[in-house]
Amino acid sequence: MQIVTHSHRAGPWTVITVAGELDVVGGPDLRNAVMAEVRDGHTRLVLDLTGVDFIDSFGLGVVIGALKRTRLLDGDLRLVVSEPRVRRVFEVCDLDRVFDFHADVAQAVAGATAS
Repeated sequence: MQIVTHSHRAGPWTVITVAGELDVVGGPDLRNAVMAEVRDGHTRLVLDLTGVDFIDSFGLGVVIGALKRTRLLDGDLRLVVSEPRVRRVFEVCDLDRVFDFHADVAQAVAGATAS
């Protein structure tokens, strides 16, 4: 799994881009990246999961934990999910009621939700 973190130029959002498998092996890397950003005061995060081709329950737990961390500090977390199989995992777990899915990073930063 690869994680790249950068600040979005259009506003206060920090974009964390994830590629590969978000599972028990890669999940801790994402958790560490989120914790580092929150520790640095960045509580408005976009997780760009466009490059994720597999997510398991551990990966879902990391994403839920990221949401909790940001909201405890009056922040927010937005998801960019384009892979139908990954989105389906969120839906099967009823997490589509918790998260809004965005088509791309620009849409996530703007706050518009995907249909």
